[in-house]
Amino acid sequence: MGILFRLLARLPLPVLHNLGALLGWLVWLLSPTYRRHLRENIALAGLGEAKAAAIPEAGKGILELPKIWLRPHAEVAGRVVKVSGWELVEGAWADGRGILFLTPHLGCFEITAQYYARYRPMTVLYRRPRQAWLASLIEDGRGANLRLAPADLSGVRRLIKALRTGEAAGMLPDQAPGAGEGIWAPFFGRPAYTMTLAARLAETGATVLFAYAERLYYGAGYHLKLFPLSRPLTGDLAARVAQINAELESLIRHCPEQYLWGYNRYKAPAGAPHPA
Repeated sequence: MGILFRLLARLPLPVLHNLGALLGWLVWLLSPTYRRHLRENIALAGLGEAKAAAIPEAGKGILELPKIWLRPHAEVAGRVVKVSGWELVEGAWADGRGILFLTPHLGCFEITAQYYARYRPMTVLYRRPRQAWLASLIEDGRGANLRLAPADLSGVRRLIKALRTGEAAGMLPDQAPGAGEGIWAPFFGRPAYTMTLAARLAETGATVLFAYAERLYYGAGYHLKLFPLSRPLTGDLAARVAQINAELESLIRHCPEQYLWGYNRYKAPAGAPHPA
């Protein structure tokens, strides 16, 4: 598989996206479970009109990964051809504040940290895959400024340290956490077991920014879009977690066809309490 990934990384991005579109439809046809999750999740959000486009986009997201992981860092960051909201980053720099990037499974979520690390150090939460060959590919494909923090207590400490020293940290806030690491909060009208870490990290005083990289047509690159909180995070932990989910919903509605609707977002981890 490692050899295949390296071969794919050499293909032009438009070719990878065309092949990925075919892969997306193939997975849709062959996996009843995937079809069910995608249909249920996208219908729950009231975004059924995006379903047909979401199927090939999911495949593109898979086949673009070798290009993101295995090509030189400068080349990867250079595929971001347009940026909106960068003044928010510069404002945080001017204030000397750390930046907490919250990037959902939307668009090319792997490239957002790669782009920021082009300028300054960034620490990202990372759950090591079980396949040793895949882990080595991912870990070797990071630039010097992009640091990986394991998804455990030591990794959380690294994120806090980075934010408190004025650096950046990043995470996927819509990833289903393990038991004891989250609470139930609404997500598109249905309870989803949601990590509390993002809300807790915001307590460091860091600037919280939402980010995603929209995949452009015909492999033309990516448009990185950055957004601030619509209002300060306030209230108890449950209220802040719910607000982050609501902010993510708004972000996803900007580009619903590129969200990973087939992800089992509503699963209950073993040992987690049932929602009320």
